[in-house]
Amino acid sequence: MRFLLGGYTPDKGGIAEGIGVLLSGAPDEPSAGAPLAFAGPAGRPREGVDDAWYRSPSWIAAHPRLDVVYAALEGEGRLGAYRRVGEDALEPLGDTVEAGEAVCHVAVAPGGGYLVASCWGDGRVVHVGLDAEGRMLSPVLTPEASDPYDAGSDRYGAGSAGGGAGSPAGGGAGVAVRPAPDLDLAAAARALREAAGDEYAHLVPDVPGTQTPAPAEPEPERVSRAHEAVFLPDGRIATTDLGYDVVRIWAPGTHGLRPDHEVVLPRGSGPRHMLVHPSGHVHVLSELSCEVFVLSPGEDGRWRLVGGVPTGAPVEGDTAAELTASPDGVFLHAGIRGSNTISVLRVRGAGERLEPVALVDSGVDNPRHQLVVRDTLLVAGRRSNDVVSLTLDERTGVPGRVRHRAPAPSPTCILPIR
Repeated sequence: MRFLLGGYTPDKGGIAEGIGVLLSGAPDEPSAGAPLAFAGPAGRPREGVDDAWYRSPSWIAAHPRLDVVYAALEGEGRLGAYRRVGEDALEPLGDTVEAGEAVCHVAVAPGGGYLVASCWGDGRVVHVGLDAEGRMLSPVLTPEASDPYDAGSDRYGAGSAGGGAGSPAGGGAGVAVRPAPDLDLAAAARALREAAGDEYAHLVPDVPGTQTPAPAEPEPERVSRAHEAVFLPDGRIATTDLGYDVVRIWAPGTHGLRPDHEVVLPRGSGPRHMLVHPSGHVHVLSELSCEVFVLSPGEDGRWRLVGGVPTGAPVEGDTAAELTASPDGVFLHAGIRGSNTISVLRVRGAGERLEPVALVDSGVDNPRHQLVVRDTLLVAGRRSNDVVSLTLDERTGVPGRVRHRAPAPSPTCILPIR
């Protein structure tokens, strides 16, 4: 079986030479359980061709009908299209197209008429039309995101599309919130200490809050960071904004994407990647809080946050990367960088409930991306410069130990070749 590998080149601190080729057994092998081998780059810069085409293609996606793939050239802030000219060879198609700062993801519409690019650096979500041969047309920017947690915003609370557990409007039906008492005992005790002076201040009983609080650390500035787009069964599009903690829902229009509504996630969670589950729910992996949230469609057409669970017991420095599902949709796998683990979750109910099952070693350093192929989980180790295969237990969904390993330069994305 053949795969294309996205990767970081030296401009992003990696050692890749562009899009790479990975083999698992014979090229026509139907599974990924055979020994792995890196076959080199799928193309090299040629005279007269700008080598920007080959710089840090960190995410790659295939056209649904044509032998064309698209890459997010992250360091360049541009998108590239490539036509297959052999089993393992690619050549540039058309011109690169500007997307935005640190473009990190590209998703092609199921009908092949356009793609959506997400930019981590400046938060842009970009619509790019595709012609009949797969060439990219002029990009169209979508409206910018705004922070639902901004003090001046009126979009969260009762007006948001959330309202479930973990959302700003959460708290549960029928829960009364009592106002704080008028008497501030801590403030009164501090005033009494000051009036008593240094000699008698110790006679004033301690009250929580009487000590002068240490100055609070300033919060980091919140900025928009778009990260992924997925296509929903009803034809709409969902995109994550890792910086503003929202999933934005879009409707396709004649001139790009039209904002529909959004779902607010807990502050600081950092939604990164999503998975459209066969049940109709959308599972959202949060990079910063290492959780998986569940979005459910309502009868009014609006998506809502209905639950979520931690991926495990994250250690300091852990960040979640990719979310995949077993072929039957019963289990989810979340790659966790830092502790370099794979979290296994079981899908319960009608897809709206999740429960942790296991946390296992990924076999690589910095598991940036993973892919399920039948009973095998392929994991790309960006810092260990390799790809490994782990056998999945169909009963438990838990990956076993490393079965095969292949050196591969700074891999960031794994894409099967049809």
